[in-house]
Amino acid sequence: MADRVLIAGGGIGGLATALGLAQKGVRSLVLEKAAQLGEIGAGIQLGPNAFHAFDYLGVGDAARKMAVYVDSLRLMDAIEGREITRIPLDDAFRARFGNPYAVVHRGDLHGVFLQACRDHDLIELRTSAAVAEYDQAGDKVTAILADGERIDGTLLIGADGLWSNIRKQMLGDGAPRVSGHTTYRSVISVDDMPEDLRWNAATLWAGPKCHIVHYPLQGWKSFNLVVTYHNDAPEPVAGKPVTHDEVRRGFEHVAPVARQVIDKGKDWKLWVLCDRDPVMTWVDGRVALLGDAAHPMLQYFAQGACMAMEDAVALAHCVEKGGLGNDVLTRYQDMRRLRTARVQLQSREIGQHVYHPAGAHAELRNAVMRARGPEEWYDQIDWLYGSTGLEGAVSYETRQH
Repeated sequence: MADRVLIAGGGIGGLATALGLAQKGVRSLVLEKAAQLGEIGAGIQLGPNAFHAFDYLGVGDAARKMAVYVDSLRLMDAIEGREITRIPLDDAFRARFGNPYAVVHRGDLHGVFLQACRDHDLIELRTSAAVAEYDQAGDKVTAILADGERIDGTLLIGADGLWSNIRKQMLGDGAPRVSGHTTYRSVISVDDMPEDLRWNAATLWAGPKCHIVHYPLQGWKSFNLVVTYHNDAPEPVAGKPVTHDEVRRGFEHVAPVARQVIDKGKDWKLWVLCDRDPVMTWVDGRVALLGDAAHPMLQYFAQGACMAMEDAVALAHCVEKGGLGNDVLTRYQDMRRLRTARVQLQSREIGQHVYHPAGAHAELRNAVMRARGPEEWYDQIDWLYGSTGLEGAVSYETRQH
């Protein structure tokens, strides 16, 4: 069956892609390597641009129902133990950006997309189907599974994550870049969260070579805890269980009020963060990359899932305008590559120069940030949160015609 799009990867990006294409009347087959469709991880943050994507993809109502709407983004000094600044996420914020800011459990968000895909007769989902490589000729592309099975389609979208097999064949640019930053994650009940930190905010404590993040999840039933230490970790690690003592090791120097977050954490797991340098090409004929396969980024803008959903919106838009012809993937790529490159590069910068500095650098950060009012903050983040992911469409289509 060649009149369908093949999608390697059944994560948030892959399912959002299938749903976006289905909205335009295009069939797809999602090929997921795992035996079950699901998401690993805990909380993620959703800027207004994520809600723009939800609405475009037809899951806005469902996504809104399971989100927790925080009142502010709070930046705290982990050494001084006091607030640096906060960005209010109130009516003025929503009026400026057209949608709210929220936090959600990654598994819940994946479940929204999964249910929507299962409910759509243009989407087929298949598990235990790892795409190892691809072949293409004429108007057909073939996904070759790890067991040798060959599956034909019109296009192939590689939404297969940081260690993408599709990218490996297409670009051959080696392993991801190891940042040297180690993140530890835990989810605890609200009752276990220190009372003086049960804030309805996405909170970040910034300290020398480290930071601590916490926010409520799942209808205020739990709190997501994420602590990151720049310890020059040499190699990738994903989801390794670790002890309290190991987590504490990078945070002895922070104020007790912030350090108690670590003491309350349970079942900590470790990830060593990786990304890649931006590339300007992620298309090969009838094959394209999407999400982390195309532009993996560090977590510091909380935009990894959001960028994947924006990719899905842009691809669906291009297919709607140009069908499944030879240039549709190039049009999609050209819409997305500069915006995603900016998020990749600025995510690195904010991690290094905003969240992790010490001494005079940290004091200067505090002084500059304390001087900004809400409107100034909104101006600073307008490029990110004010986007629908389609800004490049009009200029590109104008150039083509």
